Amino acid sequence: MRRPEVQTFSDLERWLDSHGVTEVECLVPDLTGVARGKILPRERFTEERGMRLPEGTVALSVTGEVPRGGPYWDVIHDTDPDMHLRPDPTTVRIVPWATDPTAQVIHDCYDAAGKLVPFAPRSVLRRVCKVFEGAGWLPVVAPEVEFYLVSRNSDPDMPLQAPVGRSGRPETSRQSYSIDAVNEFDPLFEDIYAYCEQMELTVDTLIHETGAGQMEINFFHGDPTALADEVFFFKRTVREAALRHGMFATFMAKPIAGEQGSAMHVHQSIVDKATGANLFSRPDGSPSREFQWFIGGLQRYAPAATALFAPYVNSYRRLARFSAAPINLQWGRDNRTVGIRAPIAAPAARRVENRVIGADANPYVAIAATLACGWLGIQKRIEPGPECTGNAYDADHELPRSLDKALQLLREADDLREVLGPEFVTIYSEVKETEHDEFMKVISPWEREHLLLHV
Repeated sequence: MRRPEVQTFSDLERWLDSHGVTEVECLVPDLTGVARGKILPRERFTEERGMRLPEGTVALSVTGEVPRGGPYWDVIHDTDPDMHLRPDPTTVRIVPWATDPTAQVIHDCYDAAGKLVPFAPRSVLRRVCKVFEGAGWLPVVAPEVEFYLVSRNSDPDMPLQAPVGRSGRPETSRQSYSIDAVNEFDPLFEDIYAYCEQMELTVDTLIHETGAGQMEINFFHGDPTALADEVFFFKRTVREAALRHGMFATFMAKPIAGEQGSAMHVHQSIVDKATGANLFSRPDGSPSREFQWFIGGLQRYAPAATALFAPYVNSYRRLARFSAAPINLQWGRDNRTVGIRAPIAAPAARRVENRVIGADANPYVAIAATLACGWLGIQKRIEPGPECTGNAYDADHELPRSLDKALQLLREADDLREVLGPEFVTIYSEVKETEHDEFMKVISPWEREHLLLHV
């Protein structure tokens, strides 16, 4: 939720003073969704002072590495100049777990000429939303974020385990939608809801998902950038709350072998600015051509966008047959086996749900990419394939099955590259290629178990 009463820096300063804030966390989401930035004393947080960070700060791999050569350095200057950071006053929130009154504010990244840094995740989402606004439309999204609670684990070689709840026992079976299973962690969720209320995050329902210790939080629908901000804040909040209760919260796409993966399903619709009507419905309530074309765009471009929806090697372990995650881009009404679902809804609430996106995806990047696919579908009037009325797991794989294949498709998708921005696609692809190369240096337990003495 944005704060309509906090629009300018002067408004922001009054808000900080009224809340007795003594420190300010100046945050910038990087490509992985990690919160980068600086912490300033309240008196040092002034409009005149400004904030700067090296431009490479938002373009790091998940291990903190960067490519040693190649196209990456055609976008980022090898002298690594400063970005000029500007706070978005509407994003200010209290940090509810801080000892002293502390605020957190998300910043946008600009270059020395005053232009948005094109490869910063928030810039990419702003770019895509601006395309819709130029057509007189407002995109609307509602994310659903899944995550696992797991026991503390300090050894990355050891498999993760479900945490112990108030009964003194860990979950050993799947408890979909179980109220009692959620109640096992009541003290934790009371803190999460209290933190979210203090931060005014628009969280809706909490449910227990399929996996042992797997939960899901739904958000109300709203502006894409505002909702991406909320997911960014929410991930920080859940991880912090879990630590305070002696466990970890993880948004890995596939943290536990044999359990379902975690998704970030994103519901999408478009509002006509002039009329306030849902563009996906005709006046008589029937689906519009734009609704069909949006689905067609997802079907055509989502394979290339999969590197943005499934950003890590681990992400592709989730996209497996019969695992509550899609393997293709079939579409269907009220069908959870497809990649593109049209939920049952009144005409005013007609929407498209992208079920490919993983919980590990950067919310800014993933929302920008799924909207870009739909935009291209409308602009090119791409008709969708026939509706899937059966089990889409019985159909063929249509999504790339590894990060390297997904990156290849992304690099070849000129139309998608143009909407997202060529600088962003270059930086993202090169960083993810670096991550993939690092992963390929690791020898897994499976390899030692099955190859050591048998090949």
